[in-house]
Amino acid sequence: MNTQIKQLSLFQAFSPILVMLVLLGLGYALFDLPPEPLMILSCVFAGLLVKKIGYSYIEMMEAISAKIAKTMPALLILITVGLLIGTWIIGGTIPMMIYYGLKIISPEYLYITALILTSIVSICTGTSWGSAGTVGVAFMGVSIGLDANLAATAGAVVAGAYFGDKLSPLSDTTNIASAATGVDLYEHIAHLLYTTLPSFILSAIVYIIYGMNNHFTDVNTPEKVVNMISGLENIYHFNVILLLLPVVIILWGSITKKPTIPVMLLASAVAILNAVFIQHFSLHNVINSTVNGFNISMLPENVQVSSDLARLLNRGGMNSMMGTLLICFCALSFAGILSLSGALTVIIEYLLKFVKSTASLIFITILSGLTMIGVTCNGQISLLIPGEMLKDSYERKGLHAKNLSRTIEDSATIIEPILPWTAAGAYMAGTLGVETLSYLPWAVLCWSGIVFAMIWGWTGIGIAKIK
Repeated sequence: MNTQIKQLSLFQAFSPILVMLVLLGLGYALFDLPPEPLMILSCVFAGLLVKKIGYSYIEMMEAISAKIAKTMPALLILITVGLLIGTWIIGGTIPMMIYYGLKIISPEYLYITALILTSIVSICTGTSWGSAGTVGVAFMGVSIGLDANLAATAGAVVAGAYFGDKLSPLSDTTNIASAATGVDLYEHIAHLLYTTLPSFILSAIVYIIYGMNNHFTDVNTPEKVVNMISGLENIYHFNVILLLLPVVIILWGSITKKPTIPVMLLASAVAILNAVFIQHFSLHNVINSTVNGFNISMLPENVQVSSDLARLLNRGGMNSMMGTLLICFCALSFAGILSLSGALTVIIEYLLKFVKSTASLIFITILSGLTMIGVTCNGQISLLIPGEMLKDSYERKGLHAKNLSRTIEDSATIIEPILPWTAAGAYMAGTLGVETLSYLPWAVLCWSGIVFAMIWGWTGIGIAKIK
C-alpha cells in the first residue's frame, strides 16, 4: 500500500460524480448514447484522479475486483432469473398466468391489480427482480392484449415489486438497512410504513382513476383478447396444479429462507419437466430456452402466433441478462475506484456541516442516498455507507436510528429502479420491455417516498425519538 496518499479536496471528491452526471446527462439522456462507454469514460477520469493522489494501477484493479466480488452473488441471481423466465415461458407457467389474467382482469382495474398482486408476490419472495420477472412479465402480456398503456403497467409492476421488497423480511436490502443502522429488522419494517404506505395509497389512487378514465373505449379490446387467449390455448396445455408448482417452490424457498439460487434452479428444473412432458417441446428447444430464451420458432409450423403474442413470448434466457451485467460491471468499476479514493467520505462529511434540524438531517440523508445510488448503482453500498456514517448524527440529534434506516431505503432502495443507468433500472426495462424513463412517472411509489420523508421531517410526524 502506498503510504504517500494525498487527501482529496472537496472539489476533487465531487469531480468524478460531476463528470459522470454530465456524461450520462448529455450522452445518455439527450443523445441516446449507450451508457456503458459513458461509464467507462467516467472510470477513466476517476482512475486518473486516484492515480494523481498516489494510488497505483494495481491498487485500482484490486479495488474494482473487490467491489465486483462482493456483488457477484447478486449478479449470479440476475443470470438465474433469466434462466427462470425462459423455462417458465416454455413450461407454461407465465403463459398460464397471462391466460387467466386475460380472462378475469377488467381493463379498468388492470393497473391497480398489477400493483397489488406484484406487491404480494414480492413480500412473499423478498425479491423485487423475481416478482417483476415473473408476475410482472405476465401483467405486461395482459397489458399488450388489452392495448393498455405499457408504461403505466410497467410503472405499477415496479412500484408493487419495490413496495413488497421494502416490507419483506426476506429482502436483502431490508436486512442490510436494518443491520447498517443497528435497528431490529421488524422494528425497521414497521417504521417503513410511515412513508411506504402513503406512497402505496397515492399510487393506488392514480392507477384507479387512470384505469377508469375510459381510455380503452376506442380499442377493439374483445377481439384482441380473444385472439391472444386462442393463441395461448393452441400452444400450451394448462394444468393448473403442475404449472403453478414452480411458483410454489419459489414461495416455499423464500418463506423457509432457503438459498436463492438453488431454489430458483429447482423451480426452473420443474418448469423444464413441464415443458417436456406437458407442453411436449423437444429437450433441445427446452435447454436452448434456458440460454437464449423462448422463441416462437420452436413451435410447430402449423401453429400461427400473432405479433403481439410473439412479442410477449420471445424473451427470457441467461443471454437476455448479459446487457444488464455489462452495465453492472461498468458501474461497479466506477464505484470501486471512487471508494478507493475516499471521495464519498469527503462529500458526506461536508454535507453534515449543514445539519441544523431534523428536517435538514432527513434532507442530507436523502441527498446522500441519492448520491450513493446514482454514483455506485449498487443498492447495498447505497444503504451501508450512509447508514454507517450518519448513525452518530441521528444519535446526537436525539433521533432513533430507525429514522435513518427508513430514509436510506426511501432514497436508495426504491429510487434505484427509476434510474436508467443502474442495474435495477436496466433490468426492469429489459424484463418489462419499457424504457426506464417511460415508466418513471408511473412508478409513483418509487419517487413519492422521499416526498413523504421530507414532510414527516418538517412536521415531526412519524419521527421516533430516543427514549
